Amino acid sequence: MASRSCLSIILAAGEGTRMKSALPKVLHKIAGLPMVAHVARSAEAAGAGDLALVIGHGADEMRKAAAKFAPRAESFVQDKRLGTAHAVLAARDAIARGYDDVLVMFGDTPLIEAGALTAAREKLAEGAAVVVLGFRTPNPTGYGRLIEADGKLAAIREEKDCSEQERRITFCNSGLMAIDGKHALKLLDAVGNANAKGEFYLTDIVAIAAAQGLDVFATEASFENALGINNRAELAEGEAIWQKRRRREAMLDGVTLVAPDTVFFAYDTEIGADAYIEPNVFFGPGVTVEGGAVIHAFSHIEGAEIGPGAEIGPFARLRPGADIAERAKIGNFCEVKKSTIEAGAKISHLSYIGDARVGADANIGAGTITCNYNGYTKSHTDIGRGAFIGSNSSLVAPVSIGDGGNVAAGSVITEDVPADALAFGRARQKTLPERGRMLRERLASAKKAAE
Repeated sequence: MASRSCLSIILAAGEGTRMKSALPKVLHKIAGLPMVAHVARSAEAAGAGDLALVIGHGADEMRKAAAKFAPRAESFVQDKRLGTAHAVLAARDAIARGYDDVLVMFGDTPLIEAGALTAAREKLAEGAAVVVLGFRTPNPTGYGRLIEADGKLAAIREEKDCSEQERRITFCNSGLMAIDGKHALKLLDAVGNANAKGEFYLTDIVAIAAAQGLDVFATEASFENALGINNRAELAEGEAIWQKRRRREAMLDGVTLVAPDTVFFAYDTEIGADAYIEPNVFFGPGVTVEGGAVIHAFSHIEGAEIGPGAEIGPFARLRPGADIAERAKIGNFCEVKKSTIEAGAKISHLSYIGDARVGADANIGAGTITCNYNGYTKSHTDIGRGAFIGSNSSLVAPVSIGDGGNVAAGSVITEDVPADALAFGRARQKTLPERGRMLRERLASAKKAAE
């Protein structure tokens, strides 16, 4: 397939009114990535070298989004919505460049797999002029039927036009097509609008191609590949299907998921073999987990790198920029943001580390916080190798603790601590005999008088 050039046209001009959202439908996300971006990634994986986005509603938002997930994509605006063939022809200038293959896809079918697209392209390479992607379902009500004869696709029949026998066909039209580039414009320009809605339907090219003696075939994929997302309920269904696929893939790659249905991945989550993931873990975008790491229950992780043998959680939060080295430990109710935690360092409980470096084998006591923000700017805290930070300490950035430095519990540290030094940053304790009892009596009397 590498020898054949390919253009992928993604139709993304629909308003998506059933989403009840100001955001264009295809920009709603599954696994942290807009639906249309999932489609673009599958097209790219199937060998589509160039991408054309046909946009309409929310065109500016679409262009901004496309600049991130498909920076080389061309955008074409469909000013009027006159049917699917009309939408494809909005990208006429791209089609006219003469690609070997033209894929027509929909921005709201995020579960399409590269394998299904590759199978359609292979049919084109074998001589087909048009290939329609179909699926089988025991309940075909509402779907157009694929009518085959002598191993070829003879027609796509909408349900309302089907005979009683044709309604029993379970092979249905997904809407996705692959078209031989040398025939594409001729077939599309031949589509008319002599129908009840006065629209130009892409499906008409099947009959047009057959009438011209061209070969038309249907390839089969799972129903999930063709699933279109039109509302929030279907968006959740699509998310569930995507997550199920990814969980299975992770487990087959050697990752242990104790309770798979409770673990949620992002589109780009990378997890190495022998990683161990406990229940109720959420991965946002940008996470890499090396082999042998353990992620305990109820942890929320995004934009983080976790080294081999590291231990995270339970109830830990890693925010963007967290870089956790091998054998490091981030314990329960700890938050790490934009910080490097070096090998063997331990942050075991109830701490916040932001904009910092924690040196190898350092120990951060419970309740420690790096005070990194003064209301206007953020500053760095540097904690050296083997340092010990006592519980309930506040490190006011910018500040550094040298290798082997020791900070006494309850300290507020505002000045650098040299290597191997011991620092106290707290008021001297003063004990007043009997004052506790006297204070209780005074407060009780005041309360009684107020009543």
